[in-house]
Amino acid sequence: MALPRVSMIQFLLQKGLLTQDKLDEATKVSQQTGTPIDRVLVQLNFVAEKDVLNAKAAEMGIGFANLDGITIESSALNVVPERIVKNHSVIPVRKDGQTLYLAMGNPNNIGALDDVRLASGCRVIPVLAVPGAIEDAIRKYYGGGQATPEPANAAAAAAAATTNQRTSAGDLAAIMAQAAVGRGRDDEEQGLEDAEKMAEQAPIIKLANAVIQTAIADRASDIHIEPQVKGVRVRYRIDGVLMEAMTVPRSLMAPLISRFKIMADMNIAERRVPQDGRIEVRHNNKEIDLRVSSIPTPFGEKIVMRILDKTSVMIGLEKIGFTEMHQLKIEELVSQPNGMFLCTGPTGSGKTTTQYSVLNKLNTVGVNIITAEDPIEYQLNGIAQVQMNRKAGLTFATALRAYLRQDPDIIMVGEMRDLETAEIAIEAALTGHLVLSTLHTNDAPSATLRMIDMGVEPYLIAATVIGVLAQRLGRRIDPENKEPYEVSQMDLRRFGFKVTDPEALVTLYRGIPAENNRMTGYRGRTGFHELMTMNAEIAELVVRRAPLNDIKEASKAGGMMELREDGLVKVLQGITTPEEVMRVVFTAGF
Repeated sequence: MALPRVSMIQFLLQKGLLTQDKLDEATKVSQQTGTPIDRVLVQLNFVAEKDVLNAKAAEMGIGFANLDGITIESSALNVVPERIVKNHSVIPVRKDGQTLYLAMGNPNNIGALDDVRLASGCRVIPVLAVPGAIEDAIRKYYGGGQATPEPANAAAAAAAATTNQRTSAGDLAAIMAQAAVGRGRDDEEQGLEDAEKMAEQAPIIKLANAVIQTAIADRASDIHIEPQVKGVRVRYRIDGVLMEAMTVPRSLMAPLISRFKIMADMNIAERRVPQDGRIEVRHNNKEIDLRVSSIPTPFGEKIVMRILDKTSVMIGLEKIGFTEMHQLKIEELVSQPNGMFLCTGPTGSGKTTTQYSVLNKLNTVGVNIITAEDPIEYQLNGIAQVQMNRKAGLTFATALRAYLRQDPDIIMVGEMRDLETAEIAIEAALTGHLVLSTLHTNDAPSATLRMIDMGVEPYLIAATVIGVLAQRLGRRIDPENKEPYEVSQMDLRRFGFKVTDPEALVTLYRGIPAENNRMTGYRGRTGFHELMTMNAEIAELVVRRAPLNDIKEASKAGGMMELREDGLVKVLQGITTPEEVMRVVFTAGF
């Protein structure tokens, strides 16, 4: 997608990087000497060179890469030969699938673009960068005029890689190169004992640690270690979207996966069935918990690690992305002394975070709050949080039975997974307790039908459920790098926008790719919400086992805003984009 164009001077003025007085002075010098205005601005020290080039990138409608202080991904470096990089003074900065972002001093160098495209097999998108910074990056990652030598001390390189919270692509390459020494055999020929022995060697240990630490530093929520035919792909889920981080040689697959399984206290001898485990690491003096899952695939075991920062400060209802109307309604619902408040949505939609935010608000000296969780994602002072342990017989149902003898005021159940858990939770709600829990449904009205499918009597649902919140998480536009553009009102009709004039235009915003948003234009996430509050009409429909559409229409009549409509509000506010709402909210049938 082409970026909106704005003149270099207009960009500098809008960003506050140049004043009108300095512009007038530079214009006079440019006219007197015949020197281009951009060079004059730098020569007079009115504007830094990188800011001028950033402005020129905006004028050309392309992205700008500030190479100072950023780490280039090995997945990008690995697909462009050193010869081409040095011949054309260009450097790849990021690889996203089959798209490669190439930093160039001259984005109009067609020869360089063609050479990189043919060598990498990727779609190449040029981004502007300071020429001196490109040369520094080439020396850093490829060596000054020569091929990068193999490190004389791989253990030292590995140790340095782990010391840094975010490992550079050069360090990772050095670790992988040393780990691969002598590994001429294919993975299928590696025995279990051989893989385990390799997993205990320093380079593999440092590589595994670097993969984890880099993911945490990059704000990833999940790490995917995926065996392929010719290698092992490592991807991070950042802001809800998977991004390729690196490719590990296939000869290192068995020891690397064995290392992760050893760290997670899993059975490395068992490769045929799924396993679960847990890893605890430290990052910036904080305890980080990783929930590890492995499954067998035709090319080897795939490992997925969910990253949980249990010491993370709760963001609160006011910062979670609720509209003012939704926040007021939720605060009113959870202030009731009894009843059941449910959050619904797919895995990774932020249900538990919302429940924690509610608990954080309700957590006072005067109430007794107990939770049943699997896993405990955050630690809250003043709340009794209990980790479920199926092997020991501690399930949601058994925990809830015990909780009713603990004089609770508020109970949070991590997830209602079966009829037994649901019945005990309903019993608690009927006997004067506020119960918070989650369900997996696509929207808020579906929660009542899901509970009926579990075997709960409809009249009990109508008597206990006070509200259901469905939610999704979508990426936010990077607030520091965004531009306005206009669309027709008709283009927003699918989101529920009320068209008043088909010819009228609406101003929206979209992100500009930059290094601090990984060239995506997005940074961070926000929530899209759909809140159904129980009333007499909806309760009657539930008891009668009415069709879903009837319950949905009654909910909308009672003031429920659908997910797509809440998404539209955030699009009009410049928080996110229509494409992002489409990606996370729309399903077949809309």
